[in-house]
Parts: sequence; structure tokens; C-alpha cells
Amino acid sequence: MTRSGGFNLVDMNDIRPVTSLITDVLMFIGGGSASTAGGIKVTTIAVIMLAIMAEARGDQFVVAFNRTIPDTVLRIAISVTMMSAGIVVAGAGVILMLTDQPLSRVLFEVISAYATCGLSDGLSAELSPAGIYTLSALMFIGRIGTITAATALALRSRRRLYKFPEERPIIG
Repeated sequence: MTRSGGFNLVDMNDIRPVTSLITDVLMFIGGGSASTAGGIKVTTIAVIMLAIMAEARGDQFVVAFNRTIPDTVLRIAISVTMMSAGIVVAGAGVILMLTDQPLSRVLFEVISAYATCGLSDGLSAELSPAGIYTLSALMFIGRIGTITAATALALRSRRRLYKFPEERPIIG
């Protein structure tokens, strides 16, 4: 179960690599927005997917169920996803420096810690104290939420009374 339940019916060391990849993705996404589940939340991914589909169709607005999704919501969804991915990559990098385990095993453990899933393939029992502290920090950040952590670190909400000129950089 990849939604913060911590239950597993099979030994995580016995699953195939593709199953591990799917489990990693599901753990990273997590559960519903108003739930206690970890991860970046299903609605965050839904908003991003709707934006991708709107862009592919050439639509000017992101629409779901005959309702327009504001650009601010899309910006928050992208920010949550990118900050979470950055935190997972940084955590995996630290664990990789502390151990000689393969990337797939480290990613499984790091994503599970960040998304507070409770799944493990046993790597956390083999880690040094520094690795355990890293996983603990990931669990803490994942539990309080990426936006909350970023806001607490910034500790400022300054409203700008002016607007810079618009620039359209070349993308892709």
C-alpha cells in the first residue's frame, strides 16, 4: 500500500524493478489533498496533467469539470512538485554518499520516508546514524508539507507594489 498505510503484502526486496518504479511514483504522488496521506497529493498531479493537456490542445485556460483553474493554483502545483522532487534528489544524494547501495534501493527508501508511507526494503536498518538522521529529516519535511517548510524558511511575505516588464523566454 503506497498511501501512508505502511502495509506491505510482499517483501519489498522480492519485487521486480518495474514494480519498484511504479511503487516509487505512487508513493511520491501520495493520497488526497485533505487526507493525512503523504506525498505531493493526487490533486497536485491532476492540475499539472490538466495543464499539460490544455497546452497540448492549445487551450488558453486550464479547465476541469467546467471550471477554470487559476494560474496561481497551477504555480503552486508546479512549485510543490519541483520542491518535493528537489528534496527527494538531495536526500537520495546524501544517502548515496553515505552508503554503497544502488540508486533504486536508495530512492525507494528516500521517497518512502519523504511521503511518510512506512514502506521499507530494509535499507534504513543498515544505515549509519547520519543516514538515519537524513531519513528522519525527510520524514519531518514530508509530514509538515513542502509549502509549509518553504514558508517557514522564508519567513517573509512581502507584497510588491510594482510589476516588472513581461518577457517571453524561448522554451524547449
